[in-house]
Amino acid sequence: MNVEEIIKTEKVIPLESRTIIHFMLVNSKINEVISNALKPFEVSEQQFNVLRILRGQNGKPANLSTLNDRMVTKMSNTTRLVDKLILKGFVDRITCPSNRRKVEISITSEGKKVLNQMDKAMAKAEKYLLNNLSKKELEQLNILFDKF
Repeated sequence: MNVEEIIKTEKVIPLESRTIIHFMLVNSKINEVISNALKPFEVSEQQFNVLRILRGQNGKPANLSTLNDRMVTKMSNTTRLVDKLILKGFVDRITCPSNRRKVEISITSEGKKVLNQMDKAMAKAEKYLLNNLSKKELEQLNILFDKF
C-alpha cells in the first residue's frame, strides 16, 4: 500500500505522519471488509463483539458493565446494542426482581447458531485481509502492536 499514491500527493510525507496515515488506511480497509462480512447477518461489528463476549461467558450471564469493559471498541451505548440484539432474538435480558438496576444479558440458542455462521464469514474476511503476511510477519506485527 503506497500512502502517497492513495492520498494522491507528490510531497514527501514525514515518517511519523506517514505511519499514522498508514494506520488509518489499514483501519479503514479492515472496517470495510469486516462490515461486508457481517452485512448478511444484519449486525454491526459492535453487536458481533457483544455476541462473542456473551458466548465466552459459557452460559453465565453478563451485565452491561462487563460487556462494556470487554468490548474491543469502548462505547457508552452498550444498552442500545443489546436492545437491537434482543429484537433479533440473539440475546435475552433478565432484570433481577430484588434489584431492578441489576440486569443480566445472555446469548440465546439462536444467537449461538447465527454467531457460528458469522465466525465462518469472519474467518474468510481475516484470511483475505492477512493473505499477504506470513505467520512470522504476523507475529512481528503483533509484537509491534503490543508496544502501543
